[in-house]
Amino acid sequence: MAEDLYREIVRVREAGEPAALATIIGAHGSTPGKESMKLLVRADGTFLGTVGGGCLEADVYEAALDVLRTERPRRLVFRLNERDYPDSGLYCGGTLEIYVEPLTDPTLTLVGGGHVSRAIASVAREAGFRVVVADDREAFANRERFPEAAEVVCAPWPEVAARLGRAEFAYVVVVTRGHHDDAAVLEALWRGGARPKYLGMIGSRAKWAILSRRLRAAGVPEDWLARVRTPMGLSIGARTHGEIAVSVAAELVLLRRTGTLALPAPLPPRAREPEAAEEPPREAAAPSLAPSPPPAAGTRPSPVD
Repeated sequence: MAEDLYREIVRVREAGEPAALATIIGAHGSTPGKESMKLLVRADGTFLGTVGGGCLEADVYEAALDVLRTERPRRLVFRLNERDYPDSGLYCGGTLEIYVEPLTDPTLTLVGGGHVSRAIASVAREAGFRVVVADDREAFANRERFPEAAEVVCAPWPEVAARLGRAEFAYVVVVTRGHHDDAAVLEALWRGGARPKYLGMIGSRAKWAILSRRLRAAGVPEDWLARVRTPMGLSIGARTHGEIAVSVAAELVLLRRTGTLALPAPLPPRAREPEAAEEPPREAAAPSLAPSPPPAAGTRPSPVD
């Protein structure tokens, strides 16, 4: 079983399939699970391995699904007693510490292999995304053009959309060669049931007004159209391919790390501390020219330093 688990860990990492791994990192007292036991939870809800079974494992399973959604690791502590689990029959009294972590980098699929995609692929890979590039032209979908990509797909748009499936944990950017292909990709994604975590399309608001009318006429509902981020990328005044890539990658990181596309409000300016009143410089007293009085009788003069 352990050997099969490790093989599956390698497989999902190589395939870029979203998965979370729960590992017992501490076991104190009497516990059903022992240190280093693991539970692998895949994006489709299937799992492999165990951390001890029972209601504890059900809680770990739910935590792993949450880690899949948020891409944030979690550390769980379970005290196995009747008070914390009154209906479980757990009376062992031990404590388990479990670490749950995302197992794979998030996948960014670039639909279209032009100049903007080349720039985004490079920056996004540096930002920790697993990059997949798809185009329906072999000249634009090849390893020489995208050496940093984990996968390069040359296929018609409906096939590309079918490969993505629901893509609920994926980031998708549509950057084809024109309005017609952009609309074809978006319609194919909708028909394929895609609900990606991020769906961006390059273009202006005027372009989106034209495409959205066409997609509505094809039956695409408003709630799905609202998913499309266009213009995509953070507003930094980007003009060149490289600048556009930076703005798009920054938006992807913003969503990945904060769970929202809203930029945090700037911190208010710090109030200035009241300045202490400065004392006027003190002038040295002028030396006295008057002669010193003679020492009193019976005393000795002080030594001179």
